[in-house]
Amino acid sequence: MKQFLFTALMWLAFFSPAQSQQLKSPNGKFVMEFSLQNDGTPSYSLNYKSKAVVKPSKLGLELKNDKKSLLNDFTVVDTKATTFDENWKPVWGEVASIRNHYNELAVTLNQKETDRQIVIRFRLFDDGLGFRYEFPSQKNLTYFVIKEERTQFAMTGDHTAFWIPGDYDTQEYDYTTSKLSEIRGLSEKATTENVSQTSFSTTGVQTSLMLKTADGLYINLHEAALIDYSCMHLNLDDKTMVFESWLTPDAKGDKGYMQAPNHSPWRTIIVSDDAREILASKMTLNLNDPNKIEDTSWIKPVKYVGVWWEMITGKSSWAYTDEFPTVQLGVTDFSKAKPNGKHGANNANVKKYIDFAAKHGFDAVLVEGWNEGWEDWFGHSKDYVFDFLTPYPDFDVKGLHEYAKSKGVKMMMHHETSGSVRNYERHLDKAYQFMKDNGYDAVKSGYVGSIIENGGNHYNQFMNNHYQFAIEKAADYKIMLNAHEAVRPTGIARTYPNLIGNEAARGTEYQSFGGSKPNHVTVLPFTRLVGGPMDYTPGIFEMDLSKMNKDNNSHVNSTIANQLALYVTMYSPLQMAADTPENYDRFPDAFQFIKDVAVDWSDSKYLEAEPGQYVTVARKAKVTNNWFIGNVNGDTSRTSTIKFDFLEKGKKYEATIYADAKDAHYKTNPQAYTIRKMKVTNQSKLSQLSAPGGGYAISIVEIKK
Repeated sequence: MKQFLFTALMWLAFFSPAQSQQLKSPNGKFVMEFSLQNDGTPSYSLNYKSKAVVKPSKLGLELKNDKKSLLNDFTVVDTKATTFDENWKPVWGEVASIRNHYNELAVTLNQKETDRQIVIRFRLFDDGLGFRYEFPSQKNLTYFVIKEERTQFAMTGDHTAFWIPGDYDTQEYDYTTSKLSEIRGLSEKATTENVSQTSFSTTGVQTSLMLKTADGLYINLHEAALIDYSCMHLNLDDKTMVFESWLTPDAKGDKGYMQAPNHSPWRTIIVSDDAREILASKMTLNLNDPNKIEDTSWIKPVKYVGVWWEMITGKSSWAYTDEFPTVQLGVTDFSKAKPNGKHGANNANVKKYIDFAAKHGFDAVLVEGWNEGWEDWFGHSKDYVFDFLTPYPDFDVKGLHEYAKSKGVKMMMHHETSGSVRNYERHLDKAYQFMKDNGYDAVKSGYVGSIIENGGNHYNQFMNNHYQFAIEKAADYKIMLNAHEAVRPTGIARTYPNLIGNEAARGTEYQSFGGSKPNHVTVLPFTRLVGGPMDYTPGIFEMDLSKMNKDNNSHVNSTIANQLALYVTMYSPLQMAADTPENYDRFPDAFQFIKDVAVDWSDSKYLEAEPGQYVTVARKAKVTNNWFIGNVNGDTSRTSTIKFDFLEKGKKYEATIYADAKDAHYKTNPQAYTIRKMKVTNQSKLSQLSAPGGGYAISIVEIKK
């Protein structure tokens, strides 16, 4: 690693309030300009290849019950410029090594009337800009409450946006594609029903927000390193096309309790004229602190199956009995209850999944609904809802652990909190120790429903601190964590790589709740996945869910080939084969790809990309050096054209291509696919049909001489 520090003496020598500071990216393509307006309001602008990306935009914070907020009346008292260049190796990831190279400008501002100081720190990479507010230790700024952060992102026009409505409690919406000026009129329709949701504005949207300009620039707005702070949304002034930050409040309406010294998360702007470079960017990770876990030998990517989809579709239940309308843990005697005959987490069924995992080489089996309390778990604001320790009578914790161990399979724990965060924290040490005592080294946690304790929301500062507490506590017990319904990730997995998965978006489960748009998976890599991997739970082979449950008329809007491609396009070190063993047994040739595909990579190449239309990715497996390609397609049929020039020169390979059949269609013929083999080298090319809602997947193995 090399790091250089210098003081910008020339800049300081010629600086005056009317002048500006410029910062260039290492490759010179980006220029950020910082200045103070006439009233001492900080502002910045950003250009890419001499094109304006962000017009002059105000910076600052409005404080609660404070006679003067941190908005204006500033003078510059110091500037420092540095450059930084390192390569670091992620514990798991899309590539084996990541370069972290940026130029930095730290501007120290003094507010004349209050004699308060803040630092605005800018880091300009070759792929975009990150900046944050810092609050040094000082006598006139110790404890303060944020009423609102006033960070602006002034757009240069009425861009095309790929957005979901601003909401304090959920990101589980389909994406809408529209002009910025159309968001207001489409907001109500875009806000579909969820078990917990709190919209705040008809022009509010969530990050990560993807934009495309009329002249072909791709812009992504997000945040990085969301620690001890409220989640940022964006509110649009659709007359001026200016976004302003909008933090998630607590129940009192406060948006952040701060104690100096402290700092905000990074606000991020990733930009390129090539959509593939947005997907390849590692800027979000690079703005997070290095790994804090010294021994990472226990953190391993996982491919798993589970007792889950059968409950999601309604074929089976989480609850053990239908006799108890209410449950009191430690009082209700389940040994005397009549089983409902639908409980999925029973010994025989779980053993079936363990056998399936062992037969096909999967690492683990997730089981939901194993613990007492599911009879009345939701919708009652119940504090003591689960103890995360006590199994139902038909789930033998130790026996199933020993059975799985004998088969070389791990068990994966499930903790649903039902929004009762105090109860979860109260039990967390015992729950994690129970996991270790019984051979579980990974947990899927859930936060379904409204947050109970303080009437707050899923994404405020209090809840973000809880999610972080759970991550760090899990690390103490050497447990890997996959949180659902939690705040969307912001690259924290670099610092705590035991965070191997998150949901925080509309996942596969919604295919059972009425379906998702067929192009949904062509947007997610540009939005949700910018902050970190998603436990999307792909691999559904039976699209007509009435065959799973006669009362479920939902349809999975995808072809089988599309489902296979997701294992490559939706990067995650945690990948589930989400369908049931019976459905995989019907299509063993297609299932072979799921068995073969890796979950950890040494290299990744983005071959084609256009948000909302298509994504094609090639990845090199870290262990085997085999390559895998995934292509997911949007609403209309398309011919994908790719080169194999990423393969090693002079070597020959066999490619197995899992593709849509000519008459495949996500709605009318989703299970129509073809499989063929062909010899390829780094000189080869491929033109391949992708059906509506379809795609293709390819496994590539070197031919040994």
